Amino acid sequence: MRAWRVERPGPVDERPVIFEQMSVPEPAAGELLVRVLACGVCRTDLHVAEGDLAVHRPGVVPGHEVVGEVVAVGEGVDGGIRLGDRVGIAWLRHTCGVCRFCSRGDENLCPESRYTGWDADGGYAEFATVPADYALPLPGGYTDAELAPLLCAGIIGYRALRRAALPRSGRLGIYGFGGSAHLAAQVALAQGAEVHVMTRDKEAQELALELGAASAQGAADAPPEPLDSAILFAPVGDLVLPALAALDRGGVLSIAGIHLSDIPPLNYQRHLFQEREIRSVTANTRQDARDFLAFAGGHRLEVTVHPYSLEAADRALRDLAHGRFAGAAVLVPTSGG
Repeated sequence: MRAWRVERPGPVDERPVIFEQMSVPEPAAGELLVRVLACGVCRTDLHVAEGDLAVHRPGVVPGHEVVGEVVAVGEGVDGGIRLGDRVGIAWLRHTCGVCRFCSRGDENLCPESRYTGWDADGGYAEFATVPADYALPLPGGYTDAELAPLLCAGIIGYRALRRAALPRSGRLGIYGFGGSAHLAAQVALAQGAEVHVMTRDKEAQELALELGAASAQGAADAPPEPLDSAILFAPVGDLVLPALAALDRGGVLSIAGIHLSDIPPLNYQRHLFQEREIRSVTANTRQDARDFLAFAGGHRLEVTVHPYSLEAADRALRDLAHGRFAGAAVLVPTSGG
């Protein structure tokens, strides 16, 4: 099969990923082999390629927003999965199931957790494997390309929104407006929130307003009114300060990324006093994934996708790094991108 792997982590413009022939993987006991129908291009893939995230598996195949068709089933797989079924492969790939975090429902914090496209080969390939217990059912009403961003951008945005503790009919600020943010904004709007978007990209500002945001302005600009909650999607530590300053009393800032540049010194009175909070987001649980995908099945989300062929994955990563599109890039076998 054809696949991309991270040969030597480094700046994306120096082409740290290479395209080559690899053997089709065999599903181990409890695993599924899927033919990749679409794979989203996530900023986490960029962090793996550039080395912001320490290498877990040398030469790993990136990609963890995978829509696939089951073509082989390993020993011991049950649960009614059949050849030809369409399933999703997301970031979370393994947890121990017995530690204190797993036991209390916080499997995203499991010390033994492992991840697709970081600890195991992912979906920048023609085939991929997934433990059957971590394969996700997919909602109807979406194309394969539209489903792919839901499997990380959507799920993580959903968890970040939960972590932001937005009150009913509250005012939500969103900092950065890429693949995850434009989905989280729609969930918040469907739940009755008033959404304000802060992003430097003019195209992204226009998309935010088209989706129903009450305002859209520059990345560090103050929103037109104080916020009850905010989510930082841009991996820019400098934006933590204006986001905290924009919060009303008791407001919560949720930081959605797996990587963030350094945060400048905070001023306690201006940024944290009056019970403002900062919360990080670490991966997701399978229940988060199931809840979000069920929501997406009942509420048609507008998924803004930019298709690229599998052969153009390195260009998709560069375009993501340089902010050349609003929404989400998706690798699809039939695209001429």
